[in-house]
Amino acid sequence: MKKQKVLIVGGGFGGLKAALNLAGDERFEVTLLSERADFRYYPTLYHTATGAKASNASIPLAHLFAGKPVHFVQGVASSIDRRAKTITTADGQTLGFDSLILALGVITNYFGIKGLEEYAYGIKSAEEVSRFKTHVHQQLTDERKPDLNYIIVGAGPTGIELAGSLGRYLKHIMKLHGIEHRAIHIDLIEASPRLLPRMPRDTSRMITRQLKRLGVKIYTGQAVQGETADELILNGKPIRSHTVIWTAGMTNSPFFKANNFALNARGKVYVDTYLQSDPDIFVIGDNANTPYSGMAQTALYDGDFVAENLKRQASGKDMKSYNAKQPITVIPAGDHWAAVLWGKVRLYGWVGWFLREAGDLKGFLDYESLPDATKQWATEFISEESCPVCLQANIY
Repeated sequence: MKKQKVLIVGGGFGGLKAALNLAGDERFEVTLLSERADFRYYPTLYHTATGAKASNASIPLAHLFAGKPVHFVQGVASSIDRRAKTITTADGQTLGFDSLILALGVITNYFGIKGLEEYAYGIKSAEEVSRFKTHVHQQLTDERKPDLNYIIVGAGPTGIELAGSLGRYLKHIMKLHGIEHRAIHIDLIEASPRLLPRMPRDTSRMITRQLKRLGVKIYTGQAVQGETADELILNGKPIRSHTVIWTAGMTNSPFFKANNFALNARGKVYVDTYLQSDPDIFVIGDNANTPYSGMAQTALYDGDFVAENLKRQASGKDMKSYNAKQPITVIPAGDHWAAVLWGKVRLYGWVGWFLREAGDLKGFLDYESLPDATKQWATEFISEESCPVCLQANIY
């Protein structure tokens, strides 16, 4: 029997989930094309940015595909030929498909603001995290005091998570290097009138209160207009800082615009009731114009949904229609504190933090065996630094 060729582009939550779902079915020949050779677990990147092991947020795809019939190709999708059913990569590879699943994720958007791309730091990849941590250590050890201001731009989940944990991390570094204790000023900037503008007001209010308890200064309704090597320009006024972390602004993969996909005003791809943009071309996760696009749980759900529909097709059955599922949202804001939105239920504090830890373990279990997932999850509690002083202190 001829196998159906399924090409999956993107090794994130949705693409990886679809690949692992289909890998055990002998009716499919599964190929995964990804720019990276590892799976990036975004929810724990803020942990790695504040001292946890880098491996907490990164799992090699070779490990996840070990013993599974998934052909992995490393490369960047450049163009699509819908008629020939092929994807061409930036380095000239051509990959054919019978069914295509596009799960390319999003990229950072600086909105054309002068200086941000050059001077701001990010924590959306292992490389960005490493650059940020190197800068923080260098600045503290060179000047023997904290920066005047540590500025986080963007009060979405990532910005809030970092704002809640950065102060503790900076104090830890100062202690290990014998730097005299001084006040640490952490600013959180949000262009909207409140934190988490897409979430309920009561959740925004509780998280704002928690961050203020931690000493974070919050600026809402503030527009960033530029950045230089020494300051951030906010509503025409400069704030002195050499440490600006940009967590705001994401935009869809440029692949879709470049290849004439139908996009909505936010750049998301229009899909039908089966998550198809074209016949046999499925768009999932962050890329699709669906109600909860942008959430990791949505990408997981979408990957499974499309994989199961491909199995139904292969069995001669009709595909099922997509029914968007509201994810559970858990946002940490400091040690042992998190906000939980579970339908109409709201939970705050230690219970929320416990649910987040359980959620991360469940997240790893979606891709790994229990022993491997547990080991992966536990790396959150293990420090890792390239700085020799910090490394030596953590050993002892």
